[in-house]
Amino acid sequence: MNDPIVARHWLALAAPKAAPAVATSTVLILGRIWNANGAEHSTGNATLMVVLAAGAATAGAFASAGRAGDPVIAGTAFASSGALALAGVAGYADGLPLPLLLWALATAVAYAITARYWRTDRRDALAYERHTIQRREEHGHVERVEALRAGAQIEVARSGAAYAEQLATALITRAALPGFNPQDLTDAGLPQLPATDNSKEI
Repeated sequence: MNDPIVARHWLALAAPKAAPAVATSTVLILGRIWNANGAEHSTGNATLMVVLAAGAATAGAFASAGRAGDPVIAGTAFASSGALALAGVAGYADGLPLPLLLWALATAVAYAITARYWRTDRRDALAYERHTIQRREEHGHVERVEALRAGAQIEVARSGAAYAEQLATALITRAALPGFNPQDLTDAGLPQLPATDNSKEI
């Protein structure tokens, strides 16, 4: 059976594409809210954000080092470091040009990174779809061959049953003929036939 085709809503298709811009915009908005609530030119807040961003970047570097590095953890740590740096600048700066410049740069970097994963996912999805179609075709071919073989076996069985029925009818008819003697056939060199009782019970 063919799987039902499910049409996805356009919001479900657009949401992954908008996720990087939504994430960086959210960080920028939160940073500006923080700026309006006392973080502007606050050295202590700026120092805190620098320490947090550096710590996240260090964690990402350690997570990506060596053969046993985890790319998911490293990517998450580096993304957190960038978000903290953007939030720190947006909270500390007194104007919008620098935060907007960093927002545009962070958004571009986020799309550049996620585009690679989107291409990988698309390749994997196409490869899986091709593999599925190929397996369906192979199974369909096997099913058709087995159906033909089963049909041929049924026809052979039917013809064998019909032959056996005709042979039984011929033997019964021959045994009922007057003057039939199986011994004459045996004396003539023909294979011996099983003895047939022609007497009928009254």
